[in-house]
Amino acid sequence: MDATEDKRRIPFTALFNFRDVGGYPADDGHAVRWGRLYRSDSPHRIDGPDREAFAALGVRTVIDLRRPTEVARDGRVPELPGLAYRHIHPEHADWAEAQYEPGTSLARFLADRYADLAGTGAAGLAEAVGLIADSAAEPVVVHCVAGKDRTGIVCALTLSALGVSDADIAADYALSTEASQRFSAWVAATMPDARDLPAPYLASPAEAMTLFLAELREGHGSAEGYLRHAGVTDAQLAALRAHLLE
Repeated sequence: MDATEDKRRIPFTALFNFRDVGGYPADDGHAVRWGRLYRSDSPHRIDGPDREAFAALGVRTVIDLRRPTEVARDGRVPELPGLAYRHIHPEHADWAEAQYEPGTSLARFLADRYADLAGTGAAGLAEAVGLIADSAAEPVVVHCVAGKDRTGIVCALTLSALGVSDADIAADYALSTEASQRFSAWVAATMPDARDLPAPYLASPAEAMTLFLAELREGHGSAEGYLRHAGVTDAQLAALRAHLLE
């Protein structure tokens, strides 16, 4: 692992997909600032040494993208001094309503789910990106359950609006596959009777994000165009660039 990736991945005992989305080159010679925006799987398991490591990051705001039923089932991030919690649920269909057929394109299946989320969950996605744009909220952690799908879309929209290339956004998204493997190993070790998760819940092929972004651009011209359509203001987009770009 090179120095940049070592800086990106922040290890925890019971969090498997926590990482910094800083460092990516953007347009006009800028780069995304480190230590401003983190993405994660659900931090409800934070305890002991993980609690201290999380507090050391100085996070001010946690954006929880999970369904209300998921929050009720697992709980939320532990309360810490100075930590604000925001639950934002982008409306979207239950994945059980569209089963993945083994042998078909997993990337296509995921891109279709993400397109559905961008359609029905536009208001929630705009609210999340608008909060990320607020410099008073930073540093921000955005998470869902696995930290790859809903979280991946919010981070992709944010990075694209900052001028990060589709290739780098897709590469960042794809890092979640390795995290899912670590999570699966932890589940097998701690809950041996748990059922294996289906492939779409564990895999993050870069092609899925590339397809999603390309098709979003076909419909809205750009991620910025989509975000404006969803309700993000020009002032928020300017603020996003002002405090997230070096």
